[in-house]
Amino acid sequence: MNLNATLFAQFVVFFILAGFTMKFVWPPLMKALDERAQRIASGLAAADRGKTELEVALKRVDAELATARDEGQKRIVDAEKRAAMIIDEAKKTAADEAARILANAKAEAESQVSRARDELRAQVAGLAVKGAEQILKREVNASAHADMLSQLSTEL
Repeated sequence: MNLNATLFAQFVVFFILAGFTMKFVWPPLMKALDERAQRIASGLAAADRGKTELEVALKRVDAELATARDEGQKRIVDAEKRAAMIIDEAKKTAADEAARILANAKAEAESQVSRARDELRAQVAGLAVKGAEQILKREVNASAHADMLSQLSTEL
């Protein structure tokens, strides 16, 4: 066999095989590699988006927690203010009630003092009549001398 013919035949077979590979085998292989590269790229992009979204979500969670803490503190302060108002209101009501009870007690005491004075006047008038009766050794008619007794009681 001739070395040149063999070499030429191998070149022809090589170029036919290379052409066949480039026309029929290479495009699907490149397509599969491109698709895989694109899937990897989209996966990396999705991972980056997920990371970014996670950071945004963490910031939003921190903001919500801060808002919730502030709102909780405000509610606590409002509750404390309300409790103080209720206590002040109760103190005022108690003070008003105490003043009313004290005024009623004073009025009752004054009315008792007035009744006691009236009773004392009546007793003094009775004693005066008895004393006058003993002095005069005769009975004085209380109904006949009612004017004089009332004048005497007002003087006392």
